[in-house]
Amino acid sequence: MRAMQINQYGEKASFEETNVDKPNLQSGQVLVKIAASSINTVDTMIRTMGSDLPFAPATPAILGMDFAGTIEAVADDVTTYKIGDEVYGCAGGLGDLQGTLADYIAADIRLIARKASTISMKEAAALPLVGITAYEGLKRAAIQSGQTVLVHGGSGGVGHVAVQLAKYFDATVFATGGGAKQLERIKSYGATAINYKEESVEDYVNKYTAGAGFDLVYDTVGSENLLKSFEAAALNGQVATTVSLCELDLSTAHFKGLSLHVVFMLIPMIHDFNKSQHGEILVKLTEIIELGHLKPLLDDENFKLTDVGAAYDRLASGNAIGKVVVEN
Repeated sequence: MRAMQINQYGEKASFEETNVDKPNLQSGQVLVKIAASSINTVDTMIRTMGSDLPFAPATPAILGMDFAGTIEAVADDVTTYKIGDEVYGCAGGLGDLQGTLADYIAADIRLIARKASTISMKEAAALPLVGITAYEGLKRAAIQSGQTVLVHGGSGGVGHVAVQLAKYFDATVFATGGGAKQLERIKSYGATAINYKEESVEDYVNKYTAGAGFDLVYDTVGSENLLKSFEAAALNGQVATTVSLCELDLSTAHFKGLSLHVVFMLIPMIHDFNKSQHGEILVKLTEIIELGHLKPLLDDENFKLTDVGAAYDRLASGNAIGKVVVEN
């Protein structure tokens, strides 16, 4: 099969088109003909940092985690899927797991689900990593109907999904953004947009919560921005984040009695731990999509599999609005 392979990691690492053997099915796997694959920040980190990340595949490597496609074969012990099923998932590109920048992937059925019938393969490929991350963070923070929820980075990959899911869970949703397009996107999801460049945390906490703070803060920006999340949270509030590789003063979190939830959705793949949870979340996301409450945002730029290097550069540039997807 065709695959885009990386032979050496680094800032200028290139992808080379090559032919490799189609993967053989193991127990609990299905062979999926990939229609599209999306690129996440962690993919660009692996390309650049390589072995500095403990979960990076050894070179030569086929990267890529998210995909959508059609099942062409099933292992003898698989009864929940059949040939012809359209599926999506986040199932490769780490350690010894072959990535999705290829024509086929042997996917663990615990990491996939049936694709929603109301969206395209390209849209479905954009969702697994960010969708699972957004859902896990909100659920671990015990989101409830009627709560006030603040999403930092509400138009980003995880953020735009978290905003829509929080609305689905019947919360009153607010989200930060820094530009006109970002703010309009947040508003389009039915949330209140906050321009963090123009309003201080104190200002918008007073404006929207009468100084009480938000019940739940989902911080997709993280690091130093977590201090703003602590400031914005209500007493005994919940804070979830996807970026916590930093040293911070937790004094505010202490005096407010906050609960902090760190979401690192790659744990099931890296550690072979509780993989079925990912499949279960994807099933839920499919239901929410088909009910009309969730739609992925795609970047305007289009890329084919052989253009994957340019697609990685597009995401790394910071100019993409929405998920960057390559189509086979």
